[in-house]
Amino acid sequence: MHTMKQKTAADAPKLALTNSGNLELTFIGAGSAFTKKFYQNNLLVVKGNDHLLIDCGTRAPEALATLGLSVTLIRNYLITHSHADHVGGLEEVMLLNRYFARQKSTMVAPASYRRFLWNKSLAGGAAYNERVDGRLLRFEDFWDVIEPEPVPGADRQLCEARVGSIKLSLFRTKHIPDSAPSWRSSAPSYGVVIDDAVAYTSDTRFDPSLIAFLDERWKPRIIYHDCQFFTGGVHASLEELATLPTDVRSRMRLMHYGDAVETNRERVRELGFDGLVEQWHAYDHSPSA
Repeated sequence: MHTMKQKTAADAPKLALTNSGNLELTFIGAGSAFTKKFYQNNLLVVKGNDHLLIDCGTRAPEALATLGLSVTLIRNYLITHSHADHVGGLEEVMLLNRYFARQKSTMVAPASYRRFLWNKSLAGGAAYNERVDGRLLRFEDFWDVIEPEPVPGADRQLCEARVGSIKLSLFRTKHIPDSAPSWRSSAPSYGVVIDDAVAYTSDTRFDPSLIAFLDERWKPRIIYHDCQFFTGGVHASLEELATLPTDVRSRMRLMHYGDAVETNRERVRELGFDGLVEQWHAYDHSPSA
């Protein structure tokens, strides 16, 4: 039986930021916010000469270094929401880029979320390091921006952007607070569909209407979905996801799991899911794969 053991530096592949042109997804971490065996659920997307890091949690710089990459080599970022396991590494990115690499990376984010991210998470550790023309530092002093374009008439504040050859479709999700009845009353959080084929929910509560939205618009070949092994709180549970139709479960690969993953592996398969995400494994999602 395959065992998802805690991986060490000796097990780590050396990641590249280019490939032959296939759409390749590597989870530099696959665990939940509080895992002690796995890194945090952050995803590196590579396609040809283009790359993108989706989320940069507190341990992301460490995970990248283990995989042979400095954060200063990552040129493009997309942040799904403002919990520390998704944004906690950004201060290191900003300070190393500004004061060591002397460069700015690019962030894909709607203007409303950029303001939220800066004011609620990033400004305290970045704004006060120096003054420029008598003012404190701003988001734009650290980042170039790709502004997603809203899709007219679409639900969930759907918007689209490109990082080179990589197409990104961002949509709102229902994550926090736990009492929010829909994504509309939730704090800003996003999922993304990559190249009209691969759905990535990031963190979300159980939300069948989200699955309906994804399938009506794209019918993704694979859905990487948030999952925890107990019911309650602000993440979808295995038992809740098990109520989805068979066709959906067969296309669903579960991520953001806790350290009890091994005791639930067989249950995941029995329930008809595609399986659990494997940290540091490169998933090829080219049309011919």
